[in-house]
Amino acid sequence: MKKLVAAALAVASVVTLMSCSKASKAKEDGKVLNVYVWNDEFSARFNNYFPASKLGDVKVNFVQTPNADNAYQNKLDEVLLKQEKAAADDKVDIFLVEADYALKYVDTPYTLDVKKDIGLTDEDLANQFKYTKDIMTDSKGVLKGVSWQGCPGGFIYRRSYAKEVLGTDDPAAVQKAINDWASFDSVAAKMKAAGYYMLSGYDDAFRVFSDNVTSPWVKGNKIVIDDQIKAWVKQTKEYTSKGYNNKASLWSAESTQGMMKDGKVFGYFAPAWFIDFCMPHDEGSAFGDWAFCKGPQGFSWGGTWLCGAAGSDNVALIKEVMKVLTCDTDVMAKLAMEMGDFANNSVAMQKVATSDYKNDFLGGQNHVALFIDSAASIKKECMSMYDQGMNEKLQSSMKDYFEGLISEDEAWNNFYTAVLEIYPNLSK
Repeated sequence: MKKLVAAALAVASVVTLMSCSKASKAKEDGKVLNVYVWNDEFSARFNNYFPASKLGDVKVNFVQTPNADNAYQNKLDEVLLKQEKAAADDKVDIFLVEADYALKYVDTPYTLDVKKDIGLTDEDLANQFKYTKDIMTDSKGVLKGVSWQGCPGGFIYRRSYAKEVLGTDDPAAVQKAINDWASFDSVAAKMKAAGYYMLSGYDDAFRVFSDNVTSPWVKGNKIVIDDQIKAWVKQTKEYTSKGYNNKASLWSAESTQGMMKDGKVFGYFAPAWFIDFCMPHDEGSAFGDWAFCKGPQGFSWGGTWLCGAAGSDNVALIKEVMKVLTCDTDVMAKLAMEMGDFANNSVAMQKVATSDYKNDFLGGQNHVALFIDSAASIKKECMSMYDQGMNEKLQSSMKDYFEGLISEDEAWNNFYTAVLEIYPNLSK
């Protein structure tokens, strides 16, 4: 792991890729567009919304490697290191990255300048939410990637349980009841008394707190524990002790079971993609018995960005893909209405928010308007290239503490041991 991380961090010093980046603009005869992905989310949108006429005789090849155990990043690092010597039709053209590790690739010569190298203009990008561009801007102010989605989050809750315990399932009324953390705690106690869990488990509120930190995980080479992180630990221990959560881990079968029709979990903190990709929609699910509100704190979670790979022989086509799938207002509106995305286009989202759009999963609610102000206000000033590793190790290290197997001090010691193993350049 240390070697992999070291190799990733050393990317910026690979001079050969610098020349590769310059050469990419001179060669435009590629017959295969290789797109590196970890699931079919982007390919579905590409196949549905990118005009086949723009491909000409170019074949599109989606190279899919699962995210589990860092497999996707490992595969991506491997092929990018071989990019300069790869055969024309084997070169990486587009690769996708997530917010947690975007900076690993942004400040390197692996990624093309979206404006200078690829050719998108400020006018093309004008309607995209600022935070989605901030995440992909390198230390020199160069934009290195674009996204079709924004990922502001909120609280997805069961309508029937809200009616039973709070007397209403109206999103505005429920929001008033959980408008801050003190109120949220009060409702958690009421849910417990009625036989329900406020949250599914240990990790459910983590992204709310971690997205509201006021300092990055690392300053200089020193690990920093923000007050918001401490607040998450305190709340989660309390919720576990009082039975306000179901002691489930994120992505576990227990967490998913809580979403079913006979599940006992009141709500989940999540963005739009969570509804589409993580919540059951089949027989036995609670389809239609959900609604959405902001919750006690605004936050964002996740997102997928398209990066043009240095050395690509399809830069002109990369521009078309980025322009159609991340800049076209009409396409963005369709993505929202037909795919359930909160699209990365403020004009398109205003259009959907004031339309007769209804989300059947959310009981016919048009939840888009609730996202817009949140997306416009999101700031990503505290990101670091260590976010993914720090977040994952914190959550795993605290689990034994939440379950009462070790003390909080022991959990923190386990956290430091784990992160210093993968980031030996850091200190407590």
